[in-house]
Amino acid sequence: MDRPASPSRLPGLTRLLLVQTDTTVGFVSQNAELLARAKSRPPSKPFLKTFASMRAYKQTGRIPGRFKREVRRSAKTTYLFGGQAFRIVPQGSYHQLLRPYGWLYSTSANAAGGRYEPAYAAETADVVIEDARGLYEDTPSTIYQLNHCKKRRIR
Repeated sequence: MDRPASPSRLPGLTRLLLVQTDTTVGFVSQNAELLARAKSRPPSKPFLKTFASMRAYKQTGRIPGRFKREVRRSAKTTYLFGGQAFRIVPQGSYHQLLRPYGWLYSTSANAAGGRYEPAYAAETADVVIEDARGLYEDTPSTIYQLNHCKKRRIR
């Protein structure tokens, strides 16, 4: 009997996808250099990592004990901790895309500092994934900076 592909058995996603994420329309890939080239921004600037579950995140990072419950139960919230921006996506159509890979880099589908333009986004992406909702700009995620003792709202 065939088992479903686990994230460790799948090859990395090296193409640039245009998808409706859990918050807004964006580019996703596991190749940060590809995203940096598409956005025309320095490759040294880190990207948001979206994870399909807390288990997937725990393989790459940690969360201070006092915030674990909050992070696990949050929706549409980005956290900054240890020099990394991450978001857990526990459900929805974007979660279904994330699940086989475990994690993906994510960024908004626009030129650096610009607004979303459907023509630019479609010509920049290798693959466009659109569901019944279509592709649309929505409210961005809330961002919190975490340290070991406290959290601070950034956006």
